[in-house]
Amino acid sequence: MSVQARRLAVFCAHLNPTRFPPDPPAPLLSPSVCAADSDTQNRSLINDCVFCNIIRGQSPALKLYEDDMCLCILDTSPLSHGHSLIIPKSHFPSLDATPPSVVAAMFSKVPFISNAIMKATGCSSFNLLVNNGAAAGQVIYHTHIHIIPRKAYDCLWASESLLRRRVNLDDEKVSQLAARIRKQLLPSDMSQESKNGNFCSSKS
Repeated sequence: MSVQARRLAVFCAHLNPTRFPPDPPAPLLSPSVCAADSDTQNRSLINDCVFCNIIRGQSPALKLYEDDMCLCILDTSPLSHGHSLIIPKSHFPSLDATPPSVVAAMFSKVPFISNAIMKATGCSSFNLLVNNGAAAGQVIYHTHIHIIPRKAYDCLWASESLLRRRVNLDDEKVSQLAARIRKQLLPSDMSQESKNGNFCSSKS
């Protein structure tokens, strides 16, 4: 199966889970060589990262935009005409491991770059996509943003014409989930205060 077919299957799996298995077979989504934990291994493996090689000028790419923080290139296995990637110049294996300042720099370029891509391709819309982690379809472990130009009725994903299956949760489960997420968003010291019943207490 080609890289493009593989990636399309992964994207379809997220949009239409009833038609595609949620966990692709291991050979299709094997971890990238950039995913090691050891510092020594990381230094060696970053040298093999395809995006790092492009940034260093050691691998070819069609560059659309470049500044001090990030680079935008055309995807070599595009899902649509003009499919592009915004990549940070520093190596971070996933979006959640990327510093907020770098994330801000990447996403701040989306309106400017996507507008240029839509005009050049004659598209009226685009998908903005981040695959974060193997289960979400990430295959290159150097964080990046997909800009995928779209046209009406382009049939890129057949599942868009189908009703999506909703997750049915009762009000109590939804409230519990919201509480767990809010707890994870608290700084560690505030979280401890919350456990002790002191969170949001008023001062006399």
